[in-house]
Amino acid sequence: MRTIIFIGTQKSGSSREAIKTAANLGYYTVLFTNSIKQIQQRSQYPDVHLMKLCNIDNASEMKSIIENLVKRGLNIKGIVSFTDGSCYIANILANEIGINHFSVDAIKTMENKIESRNAISTTIHCPKYLVINPNKEFLDNEIKEYLPAILKSPTSAGSRDVYKILDYNEFIDKLSMLRKKFPFQNLILEEFLDGQQYIAEVLVINNVVNIIGIIEQEVSFINNRFIVTGYYLLTEKPDYYDSLYNAVSTIINSHGMSTGACHLELRYVNNVWKLIEINPRISGGGMKNLIELGTGINLVEQTLNIILKKDINIKPKFRKSVYAKYITNTTNIKLITLNFLFFFFIGAVSFLSLFCSLISLSCCLKS
Repeated sequence: MRTIIFIGTQKSGSSREAIKTAANLGYYTVLFTNSIKQIQQRSQYPDVHLMKLCNIDNASEMKSIIENLVKRGLNIKGIVSFTDGSCYIANILANEIGINHFSVDAIKTMENKIESRNAISTTIHCPKYLVINPNKEFLDNEIKEYLPAILKSPTSAGSRDVYKILDYNEFIDKLSMLRKKFPFQNLILEEFLDGQQYIAEVLVINNVVNIIGIIEQEVSFINNRFIVTGYYLLTEKPDYYDSLYNAVSTIINSHGMSTGACHLELRYVNNVWKLIEINPRISGGGMKNLIELGTGINLVEQTLNIILKKDINIKPKFRKSVYAKYITNTTNIKLITLNFLFFFFIGAVSFLSLFCSLISLSCCLKS
């Protein structure tokens, strides 16, 4: 039986959409999860044909499970992950059992913010940064030279463990918080970049960089955290496309990716593209739906096609402007399920139509 193994998933979003896509393509889907809650909610994952509870950070444990699945007659065609921190181990396992995989070393570098910064340190796209070692003292003046700055863990995802630092006292306070959580880990302090933020969704196929979508992000600074609250998918190539493509290609080549999927978050500062971060997978949340609604391209399907050595079609079927907005509630609420996401088709002059895509229906009751 043709089988694809997924390591980790969210209940909704791109990682879950990848499993649904694989099932729709006729593959037997296996999910390795470390979430007891997902096991308890097994009935809510009908697209997962087999769910295995295991330590998804332990390659040996998962390899043993894979070997047992093969003995049961499953024909493993792919081992993939669309979640933070699991892309590297998924491709390591695929390499070890001898099936197609993405660029392993590049993924390892991308999953660590410090290694990623080191990879592009000689390019103009690298922000000024400082690695803070827990075993070495730092000079006060050295820190002050970076302020205002961003302090974060090298394994941070989204706004988690990422702080904007305005002055030295705030630096000491946030450093202490991160040290309690990561006592032995290097941290990274980098210059704060002020400018419009963009996402470039990319597939790299045989060393050729393909930008599938360019998305403007709305970023809000709430409770000392950067929260992305909106996305706007551009339909036509902007005036800055060539400079963006050159920057994206340089950054990806510096990481050594020859085959794979990734997305880059960048800011355009003083006519130079600066990398905020790069991740070896499609963006999470509603990004798969955003791109599909705007271009007709199912990015998770095309990502799977690379792994499965199938024909790849990344030519847009149409071009529609799409805007996605996360709706949040600032009052005290009891959350029954999850928030939802609105997608708006926007015409060149006026609203042509309104599409509401419920990623998951939310029902909130005041406590």
